[in-house]
Amino acid sequence: MTRFEQMGAAVAQDRQGVIVEAVRLVPCGGAVFYASARENAASFPGCATSRTETRRRLVTILWEHRRATEAPFSGHPHLSNRVALPIRIVHDALGRPHLLLGEHPGPAISFSTAGEEVWAALCGDESDIGIDVAGSAEFQEGYPVHRVVHAPELQTALELAGGDSAKAAALLWSIKEAVAKALGCAFHLVDPRDIHVSPSAGGKDGPLRDAQDGPAFSVRLTGNALVRFPMADRRPIAVRSLPQAETWLSIAAVNWRQHRVAWRNFCEASQRD
Repeated sequence: MTRFEQMGAAVAQDRQGVIVEAVRLVPCGGAVFYASARENAASFPGCATSRTETRRRLVTILWEHRRATEAPFSGHPHLSNRVALPIRIVHDALGRPHLLLGEHPGPAISFSTAGEEVWAALCGDESDIGIDVAGSAEFQEGYPVHRVVHAPELQTALELAGGDSAKAAALLWSIKEAVAKALGCAFHLVDPRDIHVSPSAGGKDGPLRDAQDGPAFSVRLTGNALVRFPMADRRPIAVRSLPQAETWLSIAAVNWRQHRVAWRNFCEASQRD
C-alpha cells in the first residue's frame, strides 16, 4: 500500500535558520524535502522580487541538502552530488515552476505562500510533486465549501479537525491544490470536485489516529480531470497533510512517466529558445 512515511522533524538547519524537513513516499518514491522562510526582508514584502528571491534561496537550500544526503539524482548521473551547478527556476505556460541545474532538468519543485511565509518543496526522485498551505481564516462561515468538496470528504476532514468546519475546509483545499500542482496544471484544467479525497488504509483506525505525523490520503480523479489524466485511473495519488499551527501543509506526489517525458520536452524547447 502506497503511503507517506515521516523521516523525522528538523533533519537539517542552514546557517540562516531554515529548517529542512522531509516525508517519504513508500515504497515507490524517494524523499520530498520541504522548508519555509519569511520573504526577503531586503525587499518590500509581497512584491514579486522579494518572493522570487525567497523561493530561489529555499530551493538552493533544499537542493544542497539533497546533494549532501542522497544518492545522485535518479536517471541523471550527470547531476553529481559533488558538482555545484547554477540554479535557475523557470515556468511553463501554465505557471508550473521547474528547476534547471546548469542546462539540465532538476528534480520537481513546488511552492506555496501563506501570508509572508513562503514554502518550497523539492523531490528526491523523478516524481512530480505539489505543496500547498491553507489556513482556516480563509474558510470562515459563508464560504461555499460545497463547490469544492463532497460530503464524505467533509465528514472525514471534520473528524480530523475536531468538528471545526473552517479547519476542515482548509485541510481539504490544501490537499486538492497540492494534487492540482503535482499534476502540473493547478486549477486551470481540473475542477476541485473532480479530485476525490479518501483516507489511506492504515490499519483499523486508518490515518485518523496519526496525529504526530499528520494523516495520509489516497486521491483519485473523476470527470474531466480523469479524461485529461487517464493514468490516475490505475494509480491513486498519495498525499500527506501536516498540521502547522493555524494552517494545514499538504504534499502530493505522482510518479507517471508521461509527466517526466513532458518535462524533458519542455526543457529541450526552453534550451532552443
